[in-house]
Amino acid sequence: MHVGYCLQAWDLRLRLRPGAALQPGAPWSASFSRNACFQARLTPGLWHSGGNAPCMKGRSGSLILDSKVSSWKKTFPEVQAERLEQAQRTVLINCPAKISEKKFLKYLSHHGKINSHYFYESYGTYAVVEFSEKDSIASLQDITRTPGIEEECAVPFKSRLFTLTLKNSSIQAADQAPVHCHKQSTILVNDLVQKLCSADSVSNQLYTLMDEYQLTEENTKLRFLACSLIQEIACAYFPECTVKPFGSSVNTFGKLGCDLDMFLDLDEIERSPTRTKTGPFYMEYQMKRVPSQRIASQRILSVIGDCIDNFGPGCVGVQKILNARCPLVRFSHQPTGFQCDLTTNNRVAMRSSELLYIYGSLDSRVRALVFSVRCWARAHGITSTIPGPWITNFSLTMMALFFLQKRTPPIIPTLDQLKDLADAEDKHIVEGHDCTFASNVNKIKPTENTETLDVLLSDFFEYFGNFAFNKNSINIRKGKEQNKPEPSPLYIQNPFEQALNISKNVNQSQLDRFVALARECAWILQQEDKGHSSLSNSQPWGLAALLLPSVASNCVKGKKKRKGPASERIKSLLDSLKINNANSLVNNGGKRTFSNQTR
Repeated sequence: MHVGYCLQAWDLRLRLRPGAALQPGAPWSASFSRNACFQARLTPGLWHSGGNAPCMKGRSGSLILDSKVSSWKKTFPEVQAERLEQAQRTVLINCPAKISEKKFLKYLSHHGKINSHYFYESYGTYAVVEFSEKDSIASLQDITRTPGIEEECAVPFKSRLFTLTLKNSSIQAADQAPVHCHKQSTILVNDLVQKLCSADSVSNQLYTLMDEYQLTEENTKLRFLACSLIQEIACAYFPECTVKPFGSSVNTFGKLGCDLDMFLDLDEIERSPTRTKTGPFYMEYQMKRVPSQRIASQRILSVIGDCIDNFGPGCVGVQKILNARCPLVRFSHQPTGFQCDLTTNNRVAMRSSELLYIYGSLDSRVRALVFSVRCWARAHGITSTIPGPWITNFSLTMMALFFLQKRTPPIIPTLDQLKDLADAEDKHIVEGHDCTFASNVNKIKPTENTETLDVLLSDFFEYFGNFAFNKNSINIRKGKEQNKPEPSPLYIQNPFEQALNISKNVNQSQLDRFVALARECAWILQQEDKGHSSLSNSQPWGLAALLLPSVASNCVKGKKKRKGPASERIKSLLDSLKINNANSLVNNGGKRTFSNQTR
C-alpha cells in the first residue's frame, strides 16, 4: 500500500491512491519533513466516531489520524518561528503567463537548492520559491538588475520581490505553456452546495466544507512571506524588528481570502541585554521619549506607513488609521492579493490567536463546526465584511467554543481550566490583563465526548435559538452563562480584556434575525431522516440545505412563529405527564402516586 501525506494543523492526513485500501490491523508508516517518521497500527474499533479518541476518519477518499495519536504537537511559538524562518529563505517572482517550469527551476537552481515552489495568480502570475539556504537569495540578488523605465523613475528599494522576463519572447514562445496555479480563494456557494450533496452524512458535509474553505499550505506560506517582505521595509528604521501574522492567518480558523493581520514586533529592540556585574558602569541607548505607549505606536506606524506607501513594491491604497482603538496601517499588497492591517503593541491579539490555535488543535470537530457556522452566517448576511451592527466572525467563534464547553462531557476546556494547567513560562500579563494559559497542547487531556458533528450542528442552532440573550452573557473563561453587566442585546465577554464586550456593536434587530435563523435551521435538521442519502433525493439536504436563501425567506414569510425543537419536546413531555397523571388518578381512585421507575 502506498500513501501520500499532508500535514495540516494537528491532523496527519493519509490520502489513499485510487483503488488502494487501508486495512484495520495493518501496520503503516508515514514520513514527513525533517526526516521524522511516525508509525502506528490500525486496529478495529478505532474508526471515527466523532470524538477525540485515537481514530481514523474516512471522508472523500482521505483518512485522518486524530490528535491523540500524534503526540508530538508543536506549540504556537514553535510553528510561528519555523514559518518565519522559512519565509526568510523564500522569494516572490512575477512570471510570464506562459513559461517552461522546467527551465524556470533550472535557472533558479544555479543559485542554490530549491526546497519547494508553486505558482498562483494575483494581478499576474507569480511563483513562490523557497531555497534551502538564505545565501541563495543574495546570489540571486547579485545578478538582478534594476528596471529600465523610460518615462518614469524607479525607487531603488531592493527586496525579495522580482520580475522575470524572457530575453527573446518571440523565439521562446513555442517552448512555453501555462503553469498550474494554486487556488487562493474559496469556491462559490452554489458549487459548494453541490459538493456537499455528494457527501454521505451531515458530519462529512462539515468536514468537506472545512477542506474547501480552510487555508492551504501554499496560502499560509504566502502570508508569512508577505509579512517578511513588509519586515524588510520596517527594518530600515528598526533593524531587529519582526513582522508576524496573527488572527485568522495563524489561529487555524482562517478562510481562503481572509485579510492578513500583521503585528510589528519591537520586543527584541526593547529587551535589555543581561547586565554584567564586572565594572562600575552600564550603557543605555539615548532614545526619543513620548508621553505614552499609544503615542509611540501612532508615530511608529505613521512613519512605517509612509515607507510602505512610498517604497513598498506592489503596496497600494495605504491608509493610516491612527486614531482607532488599536492604531493601524491598512493597505493592499497586490503581489500576494492580500488586504493587510499592520499594528504594533497589540499583544493581547497575539495571545487570542494562540488561544484559538490551541482550541482548534484539540479536536477536529471544533474547526469543522466553526467553519460551517461561519459559512452559514455569511450566506445569510448575519456577518458582513462591512463594519456595522452585524455579528462578527470572532463573536461566532466565541459562541461555538462556549457551546462546545457546555456539552456533557465538555469537548474543550474553559480558559480558566487552561490557566490551571499553565507553567511558569506560560504566565503572561499584558497591560494588566491576565493572558495566562497552557501553551503545550500535549498537557491537555483529550475529551471523552464522542458526539458526531451532525448532532453538534443541530444542537448548536437549538441551543442559541433558545438562549436567554436578554439576561445572560457568554464567557469562555468560565464556560457558563452569567448575568449581563450591561444591557447590550448580545454580550460576549472578551476572554482577556474582561471588561470589554466583543459584540457591543450588534443591535437587537440583527440578534433577532440570528435567533430566528437558528431556530429555522434547528427545525430543518430535526426533520432530516436519519441515514439520509443524497442519492435518493436530488434536493439539497443537511448542511447544504441550510445555505440556501430559502431558509432566510422562510423566517420572514408571514412572520412564522414556529417553535423550536426544544419547545416542541418540552410541550410533548408536559402533555405526556398530564396523560400519565390523569390515568394514575383514575387507576388509584383519585389518589396521587409517585413512581421511582427508571425509564
